[in-house]
Amino acid sequence: MLQYEVWLANLNPSKGTMVGKVRPVVIVQTDLLNGEHPSTLVCPLTTRVKSGFTYLRVHVPDSFVDQPSDVLVDQLTAIDNKRLVKRLGKLSDEQSLQLQRGLKVLLDL
Repeated sequence: MLQYEVWLANLNPSKGTMVGKVRPVVIVQTDLLNGEHPSTLVCPLTTRVKSGFTYLRVHVPDSFVDQPSDVLVDQLTAIDNKRLVKRLGKLSDEQSLQLQRGLKVLLDL
């Protein structure tokens, strides 16, 4: 697994405002830890696409996911690597840059 790849992940059970279900997620963790660390930082995707949330969402067309989707930047979470089911694809360079910008705003970096 590599940074900015999209994977299908089992996020059940969910708690509170956390996103649940089996759904695509984007790996945002550095490649230095991927494969070495037992958990991975990810942002889930949703098919509830919204415009106007330029820092908190990154649009992903349906090239490797079933439907047009948005990356939920503000739902950054760590999941156990065993929850990662299958690789679906990788964000484009532009989508990766948008996600980086969103994470910088979210984390005030």
